[in-house]
Amino acid sequence: MRSDRLPRHLGVNQVAQTLEARQSTGLPVIDLTESNPTLVGLHYPPDLLTPLADAAALRYDPQPLGLPSAREAVSREFHRQHLTVPPERVVLTASSSEAYGLLFKLFANPHDEVLVPQPSYPLFDYLTALEGVRAVPYQVSYHGTWRIDLDTVQQGLSSRTRGVLVVSPNNPTGSYLHRDDLAALVDICEARGVPLIGDEVFYDYAVDRPADAVSVLTQDRVVTVALGGLSKSAGLPQVKLGWMGWSGPVAQVEPLLRAYEVIADSYLSVSTPVQQAASALLVSGAGIRQQLQQRIRRNLAQLRARCGAYPSVGVLPVEGGWTAVLQVPSVQSEEALVLDLLQHDGVRVHPGYFFDFPKEAFLIISLIVHPDVLATGLDVMLRRVGGPPA
Repeated sequence: MRSDRLPRHLGVNQVAQTLEARQSTGLPVIDLTESNPTLVGLHYPPDLLTPLADAAALRYDPQPLGLPSAREAVSREFHRQHLTVPPERVVLTASSSEAYGLLFKLFANPHDEVLVPQPSYPLFDYLTALEGVRAVPYQVSYHGTWRIDLDTVQQGLSSRTRGVLVVSPNNPTGSYLHRDDLAALVDICEARGVPLIGDEVFYDYAVDRPADAVSVLTQDRVVTVALGGLSKSAGLPQVKLGWMGWSGPVAQVEPLLRAYEVIADSYLSVSTPVQQAASALLVSGAGIRQQLQQRIRRNLAQLRARCGAYPSVGVLPVEGGWTAVLQVPSVQSEEALVLDLLQHDGVRVHPGYFFDFPKEAFLIISLIVHPDVLATGLDVMLRRVGGPPA
């Protein structure tokens, strides 16, 4: 009776089982994967969410693309990022995950395909499958820096390709989209008549951002959609407000927005209170964003310093985002290593295979965890994976 869109096996993996078993016995866990900004010791002003109680939210005015005032506020947010997206090219959603689902409904039929980066966040497999669409991977390769392997993009194209997805900065590699790669992707999309979708939720969190890093919205030759949201830009994942900025030829974008409006009108998922509060939350959320930016830089400096004492452990370059990739000796499988760290040391990290890294051994950790938690966890982890310090 179950839809084939769902995964065949719904059980949790062994790492999750081990974590649950440890927590059920009351044993402590040093979680170096925590990516929820509300749980890492940041200061949230107690009145930050007061705008959600504005009396204007008592009036329901369903707008499929979002309330004009909220769309204007997001347009200003793009302007803060030095991007020009007029309010009429802004669309509101409850989250970036929902945005993907709505875009797949708009651009693709069942059994069509979209190209997605690999390694990257594993949610793409689920989001595409739930819409009856197939995710076809292309490679983001590491050769001193992470870059899109454009040959694998070409190899992934087919008559059923309905879009190309880019994540910038990538999660977990932390790599931005580069100007020449954007130009090549635009050429591909233009030749195929397919849209370019850019997940730019971590766009504000630059660390060692290259001079030629660009947003997908810096060109308008092809239909382009960039995703963002309060979850990352203001550290408010619980508030549930995402957005899409559109660019591209007017003759193509305007009909698509009219078609998208029909889809959005069928769901009307974004609540009135958060739309009424959007302008205030985007302004006050800047303080949270600044704390996150400082936290990431402090943690990355600590990570590099501590790993620097272990020659066998490498911290790969981080251009932006909330995560760091560590390359460690391949003396055992990533799964065995992660399980050992969790079972015997009480330290939780992500293995590279969670994100479809093509080889071993890589560990992924969050850069927004509390610095004291990071210090304690790294001391334990490095003793296991790094051997004796230099």
